[in-house]
Amino acid sequence: MDQLTGFQRDLLYVIAGKDRPSGQEILDDINSYIDQPVTHGRLYPNLDTLVEKELVEKGQLDRRTNYYALTPKGRRELQRRQEWVDQYVDV
Repeated sequence: MDQLTGFQRDLLYVIAGKDRPSGQEILDDINSYIDQPVTHGRLYPNLDTLVEKELVEKGQLDRRTNYYALTPKGRRELQRRQEWVDQYVDV
């Protein structure tokens, strides 16, 4: 998890908060949070990195649309990260 960029960690949080979101759903959510619009050219390579690191699984909803979901490893890593953050930040 410490090898991920902040953007990649944000993507994990978005994916964790949804039920098998499509890339477009992830893009819409992340763009509602980030001031500078995220392009497909930035989103999909970062999603592919998360898939390669086995933190996210990628599947097909239909012939044109993929979904993304946390793997058990991704969920564990995100939970460990959240526990670490919680020990320093109390909001």
